Amino acid sequence: MAVETISLEADAAEYSRRDVPRDIAGMSAEIRELARKRNAVILAHNYQVPEVQDVADYVGDSLGLSRQAAATPSDLIVFCGVHFMAETAVILSPKKRVLIPDLAAGCSLAATINAEQLAAWKAEFPDAVVVSYVNTTAEVKALSDYCCTSGNAERVIRAIPEDREILFLPDMFLGTYLEKVTGRKMHVWPGECHVHAGIRPADLDRARAEHGDADLLVHPECGCASQCMYFKASGDIDADRTHILSTEGMVKHAQQYPTRSFVVATELGIMHRLAKEAPQGRFYAASERAICRYMKKITLEKLLISLRDDVFEVKVPEDVADRARGAIQRMVEL
Repeated sequence: MAVETISLEADAAEYSRRDVPRDIAGMSAEIRELARKRNAVILAHNYQVPEVQDVADYVGDSLGLSRQAAATPSDLIVFCGVHFMAETAVILSPKKRVLIPDLAAGCSLAATINAEQLAAWKAEFPDAVVVSYVNTTAEVKALSDYCCTSGNAERVIRAIPEDREILFLPDMFLGTYLEKVTGRKMHVWPGECHVHAGIRPADLDRARAEHGDADLLVHPECGCASQCMYFKASGDIDADRTHILSTEGMVKHAQQYPTRSFVVATELGIMHRLAKEAPQGRFYAASERAICRYMKKITLEKLLISLRDDVFEVKVPEDVADRARGAIQRMVEL
């Protein structure tokens, strides 16, 4: 399996050199006016740059945003995230138009498996149930029995009869975590998100040493998620202060305990939303290198151009969308 080699250090350096719009307020006002005129809703993922989050109608995780897209009366959706997220919005909102401000906003995790590879894997295990993480292409979702998010993956796995084999894809860290918490042995695809895989146990050790009283909020895609589970099981850390959570789970936890301090192990974009929605909290990044170059391709300028010039529309073939929608709906029904 060929996987692109990506440098977290290069991503962080590139982000630190980015040009921040000089007139954020003026550009944001122009975007809001264009959105009003075009009856458009702007969706921004938790990992987007702060100025894009601030101008969006809704900020959240990928599936939550796609559900907002389906519920909105707007005719046009501008999805500030990566490509598979915009595809999911198309799948759940087939009568609406979906734009993404930069077609190059891909995903290193979704790129680790394509439909041809999944079809070949399914042929090896013809009776297995296929569970695909939402970070996959529409074509991969169309070949799946269930989709899942980091927040509901455990419920999906537990709902599958114990006598059925499970193919879980594409994230090996999330898959390993699910095997441990559910006790189910699964066939797990060896894919990874370059950002989350780059948050290593050493980062967690450093954060624990520097902020010993902080809650640890760890995304299950992280390379350190398994170590967190080991720490909890061995009593090496306070189990009540260690939490393996989706990004939405992190926000809810910080809101529930607003005066605590938190070490956050996920992409740095979430720090902006956490600070806004739990302003009394103190937030520390497990790794300052955890920056996704693909998420950061969406800028305020590109969002403005997308609304103004009607670019770039994301489309999914109807037959693919219908099959992918079934996998998502089966997840929701659980």
